Order: sequence, then structure tokens, then C-alpha cells
Amino acid sequence: MNTAEQTLFLLKMRGPQTAQQLAALLDITSMGARRQLEAALERGLVDFEDVADKVGRPSRRWQLTPAGHARYPDRHAGLTLELIAQVKTLFGEEGLDKLIGARERSSEAAYGKLIDPQLALAQRVDSLARARDGEGYMAHAVPQDDGSVLLVENHCPICAAATACQNFCRSELAIFQRVLGDDCTVERSEYLLEGGRRCVYRIVPVG
Repeated sequence: MNTAEQTLFLLKMRGPQTAQQLAALLDITSMGARRQLEAALERGLVDFEDVADKVGRPSRRWQLTPAGHARYPDRHAGLTLELIAQVKTLFGEEGLDKLIGARERSSEAAYGKLIDPQLALAQRVDSLARARDGEGYMAHAVPQDDGSVLLVENHCPICAAATACQNFCRSELAIFQRVLGDDCTVERSEYLLEGGRRCVYRIVPVG
């Protein structure tokens, strides 16, 4: 991955960054990072916002534009939307619910093979994150000081399907709860389809 691609990837994974922050992550000079960002700006892949820092000085934060996010595409979006429309036409909403249910059972079975219920919660969430990352969600787990764990998904490879039918998202929330076990609760704290730049699930231990 060249420096230009690494720059875009870091903005995708980490959200808005300053040129100085990107320079440190890329191990290049601030001037080099600004050159990368200005080249991406000309291509319409990034834009920026000037935000005042704690002492009131403006700090330029760079972020991906919709065109930048589109470099990490939805998988087979057109075909997916066509199939969803055909299922609705042929079998109605009940048929679509059955399709989502079948996908839910398949995903749950696959995740269940990868997650050891005897492990600590953070390890279980990490196993789930690795599975989701392999599916294209750019996912990772982030343990918190209060004992909870965040499952962070920086990309949605089924965004078109989820936009057309949000039951896909509700289904995933239910799957996570079942495969992680009864000793935790799963809630969505950031949601791509509600304007967030990513989906974040907060997994909280109970009992």
C-alpha cells in the first residue's frame, strides 16, 4: 500500500485527523502529509474542517468525502438491491423476513464456532471482531476502563442491503447478543445509517 492509499486508509479507520497526526502515523514529515492530503483534495477524496483547539487556535482536521468512502465499496450492491426487490415482489415481506432469518442462523452458527464461551468477555468480543474483519467490516475490539468492550466497525460491506432493509442491522444486533452470551448486553452506540462514520457496539458485562 503506497503512502496515498495509507493516508486514505487511516482516515477511514481513525476518522478526522490533522496533518500532524497523519504524519506521525505514516512516519513522514508534516509537509509530506499535507502534500498527500492536498492531492487527495484535488481528487475529491477528502475535505477538511477548521476546528478551534483548547486555546482557541484553529486546527485543520481532514476527513474522507463520500467519494473517499466509496473507495471501500459495498459488496455487490446492485445485485443485492435487485435480489431484495425480487424477493419482496415474489414472496412479500414475509419472504424477506425468512431470508434474513436464514442468514441470521448461518452467521450465528459460523460465529459460534469461533467464539469460546469459556473465555473472558474481552476475548470473546475480540474473536467476533476478527470474524467480522474477515468479512470486510474493518472491525476491531477496544476494551474500556469500566469493563465494557467496544466492537468498532469502520466499514459496512452490505450497506446497500442494510439501507434497503434495516432488519439486516437489527438481525446482526441479535446475533451478537446470542453468540457473546447472557453475561453481557449489546447496544449500538454509533450507527452508519444514522449519519455516523462507522458502527460501534458497546458490550457491557452484567451480573
